[in-house]
Amino acid sequence: QVQPVESGGGLVQAGGSLRLSCADSGRTFSSYAIGWFRQAPGKEREFVAHISWSGGKTYYADSVKDRFTISRDNAKNTVYLQMNKLKPEDTAVYFCAARRSSGSYYALHEYDVWGQGTQVTVSS
Repeated sequence: QVQPVESGGGLVQAGGSLRLSCADSGRTFSSYAIGWFRQAPGKEREFVAHISWSGGKTYYADSVKDRFTISRDNAKNTVYLQMNKLKPEDTAVYFCAARRSSGSYYALHEYDVWGQGTQVTVSS
């Protein structure tokens, strides 16, 4: 079973960019679809983006569409979340999660394994 690990979080000014990574050392990572979620203080965890196992299909939350890009490099067992034009409201802990099911890509319960999260803070 995979165990994804997030990295790349940090502090950035509004309008800036960050690239998050979700990596796993196992040989089966490429067979999992990956979702990015985020959770701000006092709020529920919410869907951000999703990419199919092949990378051929991607989905985004309306709040990040046209600013964030999800991609994957299966040779490196890594999924990326490129975040541009960051806003203070993007501040949250970002989690990646892996799944093999074909249910709703935005539903938390459809994901089998979660990472520990990485903090993203956007200052105004």
